[in-house]
Amino acid sequence: MVYESTIAFTLDTICPWTYLAKRRMDLALEIFRSSPAAEDVKFIVKYFPYQLYPNASKEGEDKYEWYKKTKYNDSEEQMKKYTTLMSAYGVAVGINFKFGGKVANTIDAHRLIQHYQEEMGPETADKIVNSLYTQYFTQEKSPCAPETLLKAATDAGIDRSKAEAFIGDEYEGLPETKMLIREQAGNGIDAVPYIVLEGKRRDFTLEGAKEVEDYVKEFEKVAKESK
Repeated sequence: MVYESTIAFTLDTICPWTYLAKRRMDLALEIFRSSPAAEDVKFIVKYFPYQLYPNASKEGEDKYEWYKKTKYNDSEEQMKKYTTLMSAYGVAVGINFKFGGKVANTIDAHRLIQHYQEEMGPETADKIVNSLYTQYFTQEKSPCAPETLLKAATDAGIDRSKAEAFIGDEYEGLPETKMLIREQAGNGIDAVPYIVLEGKRRDFTLEGAKEVEDYVKEFEKVAKESK
C-alpha cells in the first residue's frame, strides 16, 4: 500500500527564498518520482500562509530601494552582491529573477491560494502559487493587484467570472486565512520557507532553501520509514 505524505509548505509570495525552495523542491520531486522509492510513498503539497511584512500597504514600496535600505544598510555594493547571488541561484533552477516592482501586502494572494486549495485541490493551488511567483519575481507585477491575482487564478484553470467575484470580495476567506497565519506563528514559525514532510513514524522539518539533493534525501527517508 502506498503511503500518502503531506508536504506542508509555509510561504510568503514575495519571499525570494520560498520561490527558490519551491523550484528546488519541485525538481527533487521529479527526481524522486522517477525512482523505485516512489512506489512506497506519494507526496501531496499543501500550502500554508505566512506574512513576512503584514503591515505593508497594498500600494507598496519600491522593491529594490526597500531591500537596499532595510536589508543591506542602504549599501549599493551589498545590494549588488545580493542580486548577483540570487540571480545565479535562480538561473540554476530556471528562474530569471528581476529586482524591480513593489514590496506590498500579500494577504489577498494568500486568501486566493487558500480558498482554491480547499475548493479545487492541491494541483490548482500549486498552479496559483507558480503564477504568483512568476509574475512577481520575473515580471515585476504587484503581488496584490487584482489583475495579478486574476491571472494567477486563470492560469490555474479557474473560471474567470468566478475568480473575479472572489477577488473582488476582499472579505471572503479573509478570517480563515488570518487564522491560518496566526496558527503558523503559534507553531513557532518565524521565517519562511518552512517545510514539514509528514512521515509514518516521524515528521521531517526543513527550514530555509535547501539544495535539490537535500530534498531528495528527505523524501527517501520518508519512503524508507513508510514500509
